[in-house]
Amino acid sequence: MENKDKKIETVESIIADAKKTSGAEGDDSLALVSEKPTSLKSEIFSWVKLVVLAVGIAFFINSFIIVNASVPTGSMRPTIPDRTRLIAFRLSYTFSEPERLDVIVFNSPDGTRTRYVKRIIGLPNDVINIIDGMVFINDDPTPLDEWYLYEPPAGPLSLTPQTFTVPEGHFFVMGDNRNDSQDSRGLGGDPWDNLFVPEGNIMGRAIFTYFPRIGGIR
Repeated sequence: MENKDKKIETVESIIADAKKTSGAEGDDSLALVSEKPTSLKSEIFSWVKLVVLAVGIAFFINSFIIVNASVPTGSMRPTIPDRTRLIAFRLSYTFSEPERLDVIVFNSPDGTRTRYVKRIIGLPNDVINIIDGMVFINDDPTPLDEWYLYEPPAGPLSLTPQTFTVPEGHFFVMGDNRNDSQDSRGLGGDPWDNLFVPEGNIMGRAIFTYFPRIGGIR
């Protein structure tokens, strides 16, 4: 009889433990179900924060570090082919002055927000003489070494004799495709009322192209 009672107690004990375990598991499953919406919201919020942060960083870089520009024409061939996209560095002239032969991105001197990409030829107070397509600076008898030109100067656009005196705080710029470039010479159209580029209009020095090919600019 005692053995039978013990067996009954053992069975009852097992059943009770099973019920406790089942109840605990049921509570856990309920807890997991209740936690899912919170976890989903948290994950979505994390992604939103990440996207906002990425957009903020991109805006900061594009506004204060680099200039994203394009050259829709062939005026800078062969250095920059037409329909090329490039990056200019806004901080290039934070601690130094623009130098002759730098390729720069700048806002149009006529007051519009049109961006141009040209090469600096004349610095402030320079006297520029263009004779037979060659550039002479400050009465130097030796013409400027323009190794970057697309082709030899030809036609009235390049061969018309001209003289320019660059004002203080301004720069004289031309395209590397000298026979097909609207620039500080004012020939082939009149791109700007003010032919010289104010220093404040310079956005940065062009440093490399990224489309359709990646390459440095010099």
